[in-house]
Amino acid sequence: MFNRRGSEQSQQTAAVAEPDSLLESCAAARAIELTKVYGRGDAAVHALDGVDVEFERSRFTAVMGPSGSGKSTLMHCMAGLDAPTSGHAFVGDQELGRLDDAALTQLRRDRIGFVFQSFNLVPTLTAAENITLPADLAGKTIDREWFDELVGMLGLASRLSHRPSELSGGQQQRVACARALVGRPDLIFADEPTGNLDSNASAELLGFMRQSVTDHGQAIVMVTHDPRAASYADRVVFLADGKVVGELEAPTADAVLEQMKQLDG
Repeated sequence: MFNRRGSEQSQQTAAVAEPDSLLESCAAARAIELTKVYGRGDAAVHALDGVDVEFERSRFTAVMGPSGSGKSTLMHCMAGLDAPTSGHAFVGDQELGRLDDAALTQLRRDRIGFVFQSFNLVPTLTAAENITLPADLAGKTIDREWFDELVGMLGLASRLSHRPSELSGGQQQRVACARALVGRPDLIFADEPTGNLDSNASAELLGFMRQSVTDHGQAIVMVTHDPRAASYADRVVFLADGKVVGELEAPTADAVLEQMKQLDG
């Protein structure tokens, strides 16, 4: 069993960003004055309202907030899955808004990994084929040593010939996690990755994600509603009404829960 990242003490800090600086930073991803508006006029909804945030390399960051706070919208805009109304989103030193469709597709394929609540596995492919699918589609060669290490760490070595219907929910999510990591992307975005898992499977997946940051320097940004899941992270960023309203470093589940109660109140 993996050890959870936690601390006896938690400290709430203010979000730090430089909205007037478009220079290269050490962040894996960052947003500057990011705004996303759906609809127009009286029906307009500001899903993001001038968000400034950075996600550091080699750190595990959780993003939390009440329903409708903009968590998934922020992730989608920063991952290039949706275009902001205004502002700037960067992966490393590349501004997503300056990329054409082909370049954006290549960036998502080569530099970003995704883990979703719904697994998104191809039912007719084996676990091994699902893991290597993005690389196969791109005509890229898989690092077999890293592939073997990855499936070993995730406990999938004996399940590689099985199709998704022959795997448990936890095993399917581990396949999705291996698929996201096998190309060694700069950044992993995970949207409620434990939402369809039981407590044991959730702990195993979160432990692996924690280990991938600690041992391999991975950068992970995870949207979650679960304080226990957030306690595996190095840092929690809180959103409310489309704005960053606070942070916690070295979070514990209790500290995260208390902060969420204040936001919900």
